[in-house]
Amino acid sequence: MAKPRVNIRISTKLYAQLCEAADKPGVTKTAIVEDALRAWFDPEARSVLEERLLVRMDAYDQRQADMERDLAFTYETLAHYVYYWLTRSEPIPEGERDIAHALGRKRFEYFLGQVALKLGSDQRSPAEHQYAESLEVVEQP
Repeated sequence: MAKPRVNIRISTKLYAQLCEAADKPGVTKTAIVEDALRAWFDPEARSVLEERLLVRMDAYDQRQADMERDLAFTYETLAHYVYYWLTRSEPIPEGERDIAHALGRKRFEYFLGQVALKLGSDQRSPAEHQYAESLEVVEQP
């Protein structure tokens, strides 16, 4: 039984790609189009691709959840530190406040400079190394 003939219109770019692929020995335009249509209509082929995509999305969701958890721990740690520091520090006498504020500003600027240096360099803290290693384990196929 002869195969039905189908006339379709495709973009010039797709047609050029089809012709280029069909120039290889043993490959025909018909075979390429049939394979493409078979893949389009075959739910098995689509489910394999979807499954691979879902695995990657699940890994992404897990990494996102880990980052959110780590960030929550960081916020909580900082909150406890600030609370502890504020409850243990004595109030500054009225006459020394201007000097303390100036010193605090100077120390804060130094702190920001150190943070900028750290973020601008390739040096990592132990926690950053551990996090990077956990990402490498998840991303391996």
